[in-house]
Amino acid sequence: MSYEKLLGNQPNNWGRWGKDDEIGCLNFLGPSEVLRGIRSIKKGKVFSLAVELGSPSGDPAWPDKFSGVKTMTQDRGFFMSKKLTPYSGQMEGTDDIITMYLHGTTHFDSLGHVWYGDKMWNNQDPMTTLGGLEKDSILPVANHGIVGSGVLLDLARYMKKDYLVQGETFGLDELLGCAKDQGMEIMKHDILIIRTGWLKVFYEKGRKAFFGDDLNEPGLTFSDTLAKWFYEKEIPVLGTDSLANETTYEPKTKLVLPLHAHFIRNLGILLNEILWLEELANDCANDKEYRFFYTAAPLKIRGGSGAPANPLAIK
Repeated sequence: MSYEKLLGNQPNNWGRWGKDDEIGCLNFLGPSEVLRGIRSIKKGKVFSLAVELGSPSGDPAWPDKFSGVKTMTQDRGFFMSKKLTPYSGQMEGTDDIITMYLHGTTHFDSLGHVWYGDKMWNNQDPMTTLGGLEKDSILPVANHGIVGSGVLLDLARYMKKDYLVQGETFGLDELLGCAKDQGMEIMKHDILIIRTGWLKVFYEKGRKAFFGDDLNEPGLTFSDTLAKWFYEKEIPVLGTDSLANETTYEPKTKLVLPLHAHFIRNLGILLNEILWLEELANDCANDKEYRFFYTAAPLKIRGGSGAPANPLAIK
């Protein structure tokens, strides 16, 4: 089974916003959607949805990526050892540097992150990625910003689980069932945030339990009905508490990450990955309010295939 065969009959958004568009479904997030998100703020409570960088146990990231490495370039010791001279007035200070993958922490994928059939989002040529993305990079996304009305679907709580397990899948029926159970309606242009509890496994049970012998994350899996629903609802952003927002291997075809191929390349949906959702989910369960103002600004990295971000949910 190829991606072309699986996805060939699905609708796409190429040309919908012109031949030079590089932000895809973010075009749905205009001023009216920003204001709709703002109107959902009732208490002024702020939740950061990013994981910490530099955890002692390492950072959750795709298995071929190393954790971010932060190094002090100056601290108190530099002044004590006379390697640095205090500033005027005897002021001292700190500075540091970090080496990391752009997809190695909470981040957004650019629309040039994945492709198939020698075409990227909006009919762009993958040859434009040589040495850095000339087309469909994260920079236009970062310049636009990602702001609107967010909704949390707490799938783990709906399924009465602390967290989903390796390879566990769910689809549109579960999404709609969860929304109904939470007493909410998913509206057009909602920023969809799904909690599986999966990142808790990394932090509470360790890397071996999280990655296993062959990483196969729990999550959404491809179906024609799911793809059609995302297209008709004009969902601009999908985010989850996992590395890739979907189960690693599509169960029927065994294709790797087919929703990445379809959502990014064909529909222009932005993917927000490695979210920490525990505090937000607990608060939503307590007050039964699952809608919030969502805002995120990826770093402005020229030619980047993605960028770290610290998304905020404000209730």
